[in-house]
Amino acid sequence: MRFRLTALFLVLLVSAAHAAPAPQPVDIPLASGVLHAQLYKPEGAGPFPTVIALHGCGGLGGHSDPVLPRYRDWAERLLKAGNAVLLPDSYGSRELGPQCRVREMHVKARRERVADIAASRAWLMKQPFVAHDRVSLIGWANGASALLWAVRPQSAARDLTPDFRAAIAFYPDCRISAGLGWSTRVPTLVLIGADDDVSSPPACRQMVDGARGRSALARIVVYPGADHDFDRANTPLHAAAEHTDAEARAESQKDVAEWLAR
Repeated sequence: MRFRLTALFLVLLVSAAHAAPAPQPVDIPLASGVLHAQLYKPEGAGPFPTVIALHGCGGLGGHSDPVLPRYRDWAERLLKAGNAVLLPDSYGSRELGPQCRVREMHVKARRERVADIAASRAWLMKQPFVAHDRVSLIGWANGASALLWAVRPQSAARDLTPDFRAAIAFYPDCRISAGLGWSTRVPTLVLIGADDDVSSPPACRQMVDGARGRSALARIVVYPGADHDFDRANTPLHAAAEHTDAEARAESQKDVAEWLAR
């Protein structure tokens, strides 16, 4: 009996040692109101490279979890690599739920969400734990679409602080940006599955190809056979897509790490 209790204690001790880090809630001033966010920060004083992570149309958190597993998994991966991660909550801060099936969105990618990105960057520039010249962006779906607007030359901040170092957009809606002659002032990586039937891989390729010669570095990776949300762990998948999505997820993790390390 004593042996079993000792073994159980050791298991609990090991589990506690490997427990996922808890994010710290922070409030960021907006022109009107407050932007709530969750912050993952490595131990120590820093300064650390920092990533602003932008949720998709489903929102950042759930009823009992401030950060949904898909974003928490990425935040923990980035944190393990030595990055601080800031996740602004564009919908919850405005007392809105998921916006995926909302016909008239009150929080638009090109407007409110770009303002949230600017406010997040301004707040980070005042934090001593942040390496100000190593702040990057990563976004998913609607958050990735906002990212595409935020890195356009027209959206550059009018201050003397360093610009974003890099940007990574997972399966954004590129159709409007492609039609407007998109370009970027920040090295930008677009990641999308070839079988994505929500976003448009051809539009994203057109957007990136059209920026060549008049833009900062822009690159697109199209993962063969992968669907929308391919990077999301533990997602129920069709049998035919399961293998290709798992491969794309692993490849995207490597691609993200390499792009941020540039």
